[in-house]
Amino acid sequence: MAEAQRIAFAPVVFQACRVLRESGILECVRNAGKPGMTVEEAARSAQLPRYGAKVLMEAGLGAGLFDIESGRFTLTPLGIVMLRDPMTRVNMDFVHDVCYRGLFDLDRSVREGRPVGLESHGGWSTVYEALSSLPEQVQRSWFAFDHYYSDRAFPAALPLVFGDRPRRLTDIGGNTGKWASLCAAHDSEVAITIVDLPQQLAFARETLNRRGLAGRVSLHACDLLDPQAALPVDQDVVWMSQFLDCFSEDQIVSILRRVRQALAPGGAMYILELFWDRQPNGTAAFCLQQTSLYFTCIANGNSQMYHSSDLHRCLAAAGMVVEREWDQVGQYHTLQKCRVS
Repeated sequence: MAEAQRIAFAPVVFQACRVLRESGILECVRNAGKPGMTVEEAARSAQLPRYGAKVLMEAGLGAGLFDIESGRFTLTPLGIVMLRDPMTRVNMDFVHDVCYRGLFDLDRSVREGRPVGLESHGGWSTVYEALSSLPEQVQRSWFAFDHYYSDRAFPAALPLVFGDRPRRLTDIGGNTGKWASLCAAHDSEVAITIVDLPQQLAFARETLNRRGLAGRVSLHACDLLDPQAALPVDQDVVWMSQFLDCFSEDQIVSILRRVRQALAPGGAMYILELFWDRQPNGTAAFCLQQTSLYFTCIANGNSQMYHSSDLHRCLAAAGMVVEREWDQVGQYHTLQKCRVS
């Protein structure tokens, strides 16, 4: 019963915790140490009305962020995590800025098979088309969420991908160009092409220019939702990181078939993905299962964070096979090395 009520009030708890963090109350109470702070002291420190501080702190008490003794609040271990843990901050900012308003229409998204919640950000078909036009804070939270996980995995994946010394590498869904930049720095001879939507290539171009790599990396504008859209051919490596989760299974098969055609003889496709069934703990699996609803309601209406067997099925349908897999690459990712079957 208690857990059911926590779920019933979860959106309220979420916002209370977020505002306690953003208003500075959590920081004030932490800095006070023992014996803690009264509501009046916290209100003065955070420059809030007493009423506002009181209702927030009492909500935080119920949520487990505070202990109270003789009217003085102190932070619990959960309160410290809420204040200091970078993963919690990234996830909370993403849910608030990107997802929160749109999730009101999750029921319609499920029924209609389209991202109805994206209408809260404007009239777009997918979030990827919208990204360059979204408000700065929404963009910041979206990229922080995306990069928090990939940035940990990229350094671990780099030597695995370059074990066979590829000379031509295509990065599909290159986003801001981080992976391409790492590849260019790792191997001065590899020829790199980023494939993405024109809007996304603008972000990549900025990164490459800033790092002095514009002459090392080619940009190839392409909408992979178009089944006729061709990829650069004769590639030793085709790389996709956190990309296939942006598509339905039928769309994934279509993309994989075109990747197969793009590979040089003996070439390999590397897929870096977060599979909820391959996580080191239940908390990580939970986060990915909930993230799937972002895709349902905001991103595109038809994709998710997949179970690894889903992608294995898509690979088989596209005439490809997994040659080797590495789990917990950068802690949470799986890296798959695939070849033509």
